Amino acid sequence: MIVLGLDTCLTACSVAVLDGERVLAHASETMARGHQERLAPMAQAVMAEAGLGFPDLQRIGATVGPGSFTGLRVGVAFAKGLASALAIPAVGVGALEALGASAGGMTAAVIDARREQVYLQVFEDGAPLMAPDALAVGVAAARLAELAMGRALTLIGSGAPLLAEFAPGAAVLTPDGCDARLVARLAGRRPATPIRPLYLRAPDAKLPA
Repeated sequence: MIVLGLDTCLTACSVAVLDGERVLAHASETMARGHQERLAPMAQAVMAEAGLGFPDLQRIGATVGPGSFTGLRVGVAFAKGLASALAIPAVGVGALEALGASAGGMTAAVIDARREQVYLQVFEDGAPLMAPDALAVGVAAARLAELAMGRALTLIGSGAPLLAEFAPGAAVLTPDGCDARLVARLAGRRPATPIRPLYLRAPDAKLPA
């Protein structure tokens, strides 16, 4: 199955195309803003590097959050629009799931949610041990200690340093975003279901009174 993977949820724009498990092309750029302007040209360049046209795609996978409210909507909208034009499925992949898939063993995917909160999901060899959740840092640390029970641990994501002091000896990884190669791989393995954003809390922006 030829799958296009996209990530715009965090502080990077990442695109990859896979044929089954084989990576055909991949590109990633660090950016806090500007995903909307870069995503389509990057996808076009990655497809050209792979020697494919968009009609060759059989599925599109995109991260759906949690993360930047604007960024994740850019990726979801692009995936839905392209999938509709090509009459193929668009599949959502959680940003925490994509982060967690990049490490083995006991892994905590942690995204800084600001306001002294983190988005947290814990995995063991890729299998989730909890649903993704928005938690106060102290609550997240207690949940992590309960699940890890002293085992070797990898913390990955922008929020990893916030929990590092509560997990002595843990490996700490802080990538700019999710790896689109893993997004494509995960999307290709699951049933095709409607893609929709994953919001774990309301957006920070408020309408004027």
